[in-house]
Amino acid sequence: MKTVLITGANKSIGFETARQLLQQGYYVYLGSRDLNKGQEAVGQLRAEGFDQVEAIEIDVDSIESIQAARGILGGKINSLDVLVNNAGVAGSFPQTALETDVDVFRQVFETNFFGVISVTQAFIDLLRQSPEPRIVNVTSGLGSLTLHNDPAWKYYEAKPTAYVASKAALNAYTIVLAHNLRDTAFKVNAVDPGYTATDFNHHSGPGTVPDAAARVVKAAMLGSEGPTGQFFSDDNAPETGISPW
Repeated sequence: MKTVLITGANKSIGFETARQLLQQGYYVYLGSRDLNKGQEAVGQLRAEGFDQVEAIEIDVDSIESIQAARGILGGKINSLDVLVNNAGVAGSFPQTALETDVDVFRQVFETNFFGVISVTQAFIDLLRQSPEPRIVNVTSGLGSLTLHNDPAWKYYEAKPTAYVASKAALNAYTIVLAHNLRDTAFKVNAVDPGYTATDFNHHSGPGTVPDAAARVVKAAMLGSEGPTGQFFSDDNAPETGISPW
């Protein structure tokens, strides 16, 4: 049975990703900053008939929490097949290049960028033990610098500076990570779940959580012939599914 760790999985897209991977037969370690909320989420999934799931306390802003989670998971399994770096924050709004306090940038980068790096580095040894390891970095269509420079793009006016910069940085990290692991069985990709109606955006997005999670699951389940180092986005590129960086 394949195993997956999903950060920020106690609600929304992370939670639905857990549900869909459970439906595919994966054993899910549901990462949550608040263990009680994680256990509540696990309880809901078990009430739906899914038994192969348990909560793992992990705060991606805390090295100590990440290391503790690595120790707990390492005591349960010898290998990890999939890591979904899903935890993220938007930061306070509005966000402009000249008026947003630098502390907002630091807060957003801590979770969306440095947190991903810290979690990936902490769990890479378990992932290396998998015959087909997968890393999925949940990004945003707003992380595309190419499209942000195109006045014809439908989201051209949406420029929350700290959030955009953090996701662009995450995309850059994904490219380099995939390159570093290019001669291995790893598949490392960034996935834009689309503009989805969640708490994250006060339910303003037109997309649904199940559809968003399905995009993440697709990348998590890539076969050996699947691509690596890609920026998947059905929203930005409905014809090809590959967004410009």
